[in-house]
Amino acid sequence: SAKKNIVENAVNSPIHTTLVAAVKAAGLVETLQGDGPFTVFAPVNEAFEALPEGTVATLLKPENKEKLQAVLTYHVVAGKIDGKTLQKAIKAGKGKATYKTVQGAVLTFMQKDGAIMVRDAKGNTATVTIANVYQSNGIIHVIDTVLLP
Repeated sequence: SAKKNIVENAVNSPIHTTLVAAVKAAGLVETLQGDGPFTVFAPVNEAFEALPEGTVATLLKPENKEKLQAVLTYHVVAGKIDGKTLQKAIKAGKGKATYKTVQGAVLTFMQKDGAIMVRDAKGNTATVTIANVYQSNGIIHVIDTVLLP
């Protein structure tokens, strides 16, 4: 619902329970409930499950809070960037567009067979499976792979 903020909507999404647990463990609830606007690339539970065994459990440990914050904020871009904006930027960039994340590193966007793809700093590629989920304080794009800075 566009009346609720990013966190309120994510909490009610059955495919984002791991992401919500991670956001809570990282202490980012307050940030993502802020005015923003934020554009969040939200990995589904299966994306977290696809990481090497033990990765999520390790990231959720209190001593790894900073690393977890870095991973999560790498999925957030300041501003309200919808699918049309991404497509225009990709076209303007002759097939590629880059955006700096809240974490500080860059995400690269491309388009393949009509779908928007996101490449991380490590060369992993995620596909936007659901675009333009509007929030009161930004936009969520659902992705199928966890991005790593």
